[in-house]
Amino acid sequence: EGRLLFDNLKKTVGYALTANIPELTPFLLFIIAGIPLPLGPIAIVLICIGSDISPAISLAFEMAESNIMKRPPRNPETDRLASHRLMFHSYAQIGMIESAAGFLTYFVVMGESGFMPYTLLGLSTAWNEPNSNVQDSFGQDWSFENRKQLEFTCHTAFFVSIVVSQWVNLIICKTRRNTFFKLGTRNYYTFFALMAATCVAVFLTYCPEIGGHLSFSEIRLDWWIVPVSFSMLIFMYDELRKYFIRHSKGIIETLFLY
Repeated sequence: EGRLLFDNLKKTVGYALTANIPELTPFLLFIIAGIPLPLGPIAIVLICIGSDISPAISLAFEMAESNIMKRPPRNPETDRLASHRLMFHSYAQIGMIESAAGFLTYFVVMGESGFMPYTLLGLSTAWNEPNSNVQDSFGQDWSFENRKQLEFTCHTAFFVSIVVSQWVNLIICKTRRNTFFKLGTRNYYTFFALMAATCVAVFLTYCPEIGGHLSFSEIRLDWWIVPVSFSMLIFMYDELRKYFIRHSKGIIETLFLY
């Protein structure tokens, strides 16, 4: 029970930490590259206390992996709950893929609205100026009100992208070493958690009475599909990572087993 508890706590922490990167990188590019803000602070709060709560809790009910009693006792000095390997996995691997999914969705929304990616660099100052009009890539003028409506649409699309990416992140966090197909879906809390996260996203996106007051805006259904390819990439990458961990020792296990 002690090993299972520690395993599940690690999975929960790994799942929760991953979303920090796609939440942070929009602000970094807003500051460094001067692009209009891709993700709003309210959306970040709603990810942390809304869509990510139930999936993180569901990982506490995971069953033990097949090799849990074959492992040597953990070293409390090196095998910590939030170890550097766990942060490397969550931040530098899965988190970066989720960030890429969010930015692709952002650029698709902007591009289909008339703003090509190269025109967004350094645009944030003029974008946030209430008394100026901004021209898109096709020479159309955008008023401040219209720009803000488009910005809220981008916030919503980026938020949805993180939610979709976190669907798969929850699936891959169910195991640390074994393939997902071996453990299966015996933890039925996972299904309820995925449904709860999706309902939060749908409610905020398509309920203007609530979402409109939280800087959310309705988005097209096909924009939900944009991050799906990155979700598939996350799943395939993690299955490959676990395969090499199971069949290799030494540096592979040291670097990639959190």
